[in-house]
Amino acid sequence: ILSSSLSKGAVRMSKKKTIVKKLDSIQNFGAMNILCTDKTGTLTEDKIVLEKYLNIKGEEDLRILKHAFLNAFFQTGLKGNIDEAVIKRGIENGLGNFRETYKKVDEIPFDFARRRLSVIVSDGSKKQMITKGAVEEILNICTLVDNDGQVEPITKSIKDNIRKISRKLNEDGLRVVAVCQKNDILQNETFDVSDEKNMVLLGFIGFLDPPKESAKESIKKLNQVGIRVIVLTGDNAEVTKCICSKVGINSNKIVLGTQLDKLSDTAVLRLLKKTNIFAKLSPIQKARIVRLLKDAGNIVGYMGDGINDSPSLTNSDVGISVDTAVDIAKESADIILLEKDLNVLLDGVTEGRKTFSNLLKYIKLAVSFNFGEVISVLIASVLLPFFPITPIQLLVQSLLYDVGQLTLPFDNVDSEALKKPRKWSMQAIKRFMISMGPLSSCFDLIVFAMLWFVFKLGPNDAALFQTIWFSYGIISNLFGLHIIRTSKVPFIQSNAAKPVYMSSIIVSLLAILVPFTPLGAAIGLVAIPLRYMALIFLTPVVYCIIAQFAKHRYIKKYGEWL
Repeated sequence: ILSSSLSKGAVRMSKKKTIVKKLDSIQNFGAMNILCTDKTGTLTEDKIVLEKYLNIKGEEDLRILKHAFLNAFFQTGLKGNIDEAVIKRGIENGLGNFRETYKKVDEIPFDFARRRLSVIVSDGSKKQMITKGAVEEILNICTLVDNDGQVEPITKSIKDNIRKISRKLNEDGLRVVAVCQKNDILQNETFDVSDEKNMVLLGFIGFLDPPKESAKESIKKLNQVGIRVIVLTGDNAEVTKCICSKVGINSNKIVLGTQLDKLSDTAVLRLLKKTNIFAKLSPIQKARIVRLLKDAGNIVGYMGDGINDSPSLTNSDVGISVDTAVDIAKESADIILLEKDLNVLLDGVTEGRKTFSNLLKYIKLAVSFNFGEVISVLIASVLLPFFPITPIQLLVQSLLYDVGQLTLPFDNVDSEALKKPRKWSMQAIKRFMISMGPLSSCFDLIVFAMLWFVFKLGPNDAALFQTIWFSYGIISNLFGLHIIRTSKVPFIQSNAAKPVYMSSIIVSLLAILVPFTPLGAAIGLVAIPLRYMALIFLTPVVYCIIAQFAKHRYIKKYGEWL
């Protein structure tokens, strides 16, 4: 039943563009109360367009685009959206012929510590190293600037002006990448990071990735269902603030990766209580934040699609990726979205909560009735001169219980159960078992007493006694299913799905008919006289009425039901 609940949940989620790789992740998906995500593609359109290519004065200059084009085209690492946007804009501006006139000599790949990438190219007469990367990281390796074709020493005022222009572009929502070059490398045969120094700053390129129209409403809905959204991005604070403020995420406080490295885990946890945006993070810093959120008792989901997201996807309770992600991200994820959209994720979370709720229905039903039945059998075995039910009868009875409950994965779930995430709690299950199990046992004992004292069934009538309890136990269990499946009044305020009603009716009829069949005779059951039918059916009805009052008291005391 648990497996079928998870499988049915996975099928329902697939219809909402959410593919479940690991069935046991469905529970965590539904219980998730914090979602950590990058902004690119989740909060933004993920359609990056190269908007500006500017020299150090902030003026458009095709030479900047040319150098960026050479760097983007000849680098052999994983080409991201930024590289593709540069290549597209370069071709539109007639730079496509550089693909033949230039040859690649070497490359210094991108990494998240340097935050830059270098390509060494040659046009046959000279070699040059072209580097692009984050503005601050590029400024750190430049000692010269190109000012209208004249190479000059870089000064503090020039750096400050570049930072000012870059910050203004960031505030307008543009991501800024700086570009520099180095020509005095004719004698070099091989190149490494140590060559990235004494470079000439050329200018910078600006990319626009506008926020999704649906993002603001999606974040609002996620907050309403108890999921807090925390943005973890490698971009700088200004552009992150611009995007986040447009989609409704509080951007008054932004913490940078450089600040995190100076703080202890305890201090970072204090920041996490009131901060929703972390910018300019490395993959390790992202993974650290996810780990700390988990250690604090949260159920953390992480949504990512890049190579750098793999550590965080692994660290999270539920890793979420998209079908267009790189292979390592999809391999690390538990859930794959067929569309990188928070609305799709929200639909998946809702289905996850439905599945978890149906799982809890079965688990709480099973533990409470089994606990009650154990009590009943123990007491009856002490007081009666015969067993109230034989082992084989108990096994068949349990089998019929389970057949009746196999439709629970198809059951409806009350809207109230979907409004907030719920964690798996063994303590809550124990509490439920101890509260509701003895109640069902009391009604078992009432049936025993009626059969012994009222109907005078003695040792010679052991088979009839066992048969009546066999049938009563199944019907009582199926009646109880409808009490336990909802915190509301069953049949009036909350209705089960049609398959659940049908299975309850069919298995209840089987409970009455089996004693009249050869199977019933084979396990020691006998035909039930008509006068006992009222006891078999009316006692479960009375049990349901009393159980409804007990449920009301339980909810009032503990503030929960399922």
